[in-house]
Amino acid sequence: MDTAPPPFHRFGMGPPRSPVVVSVPHAGRYYPQALADLVSVPMAALVPLEDRHVDAVAHAAREDETMLVASHARAWIDLNRSPDADRDPWIDEGARPAALARSDKVKSGIGLIPRRAGGADNMWRRKLTDAEVRARIVETHAPYHAALGQALAAARAAFGTAILLDLHSMPPLPGPDPAQVVLGDRFGRSCPGHVTARIAGVVRGHGCPVAIDRPYAGGHILDAHADPRGGVYALQLELDRTLYLDATLDQPGEGLARTAKMVRAVLDTLATLADPLRRAAE
Repeated sequence: MDTAPPPFHRFGMGPPRSPVVVSVPHAGRYYPQALADLVSVPMAALVPLEDRHVDAVAHAAREDETMLVASHARAWIDLNRSPDADRDPWIDEGARPAALARSDKVKSGIGLIPRRAGGADNMWRRKLTDAEVRARIVETHAPYHAALGQALAAARAAFGTAILLDLHSMPPLPGPDPAQVVLGDRFGRSCPGHVTARIAGVVRGHGCPVAIDRPYAGGHILDAHADPRGGVYALQLELDRTLYLDATLDQPGEGLARTAKMVRAVLDTLATLADPLRRAAE
């Protein structure tokens, strides 16, 4: 029997002990049988959609922070996509046709329900019904966002401000001397530029070249939960997978401890910035 885990696991169940909340939305490795029955590509072709084992970095780095880690694979539903604007009309009977023109993610085949994987332009055997997609939203997507919103509200109530770190990983970027860490703040909309610059300095101090907002500026999670005027800030952190995985980019490697140390320094720095952000908003 295919026994599903909860849509996410929460770490830090009591009152918040830090103003920082950590989100790990793309590291899920649970593939429902219904997914296997519906896709036309080998299941192994879906693995590259994962932020492979970035949850291991998060667990190694975490101390007092409340943290949410998704359980379900991104191929099932993408928690970093809008449940409305990013539905893909090519594969989703309930999607609005306009989404194909308006959403760059949908155009690229990586909308709310990913379409492209394993070299296939469409990895699904058939179109998904509106009811099927809505069930994934209700059962997996919505609970994660509700819990994340509650965790941020609790941190905001306890500390006067809350800071979300949305943790992801990426394939190695092309070109000479590419960034190994990309910070995304929605071009300053989800987090003040001076905070992002401070975190970039922390990353550089650990020997990693860093970029800001390019090519990853953050997605739906930052849009949905950042509210700087309300004292809630959000920053996306993308890690090059070569930093913490083995040579095959499949399993945790020797660099994991070093990468977790850097992420720990980022978390510590964000926590020290929470009170200045609160005072600046008064």
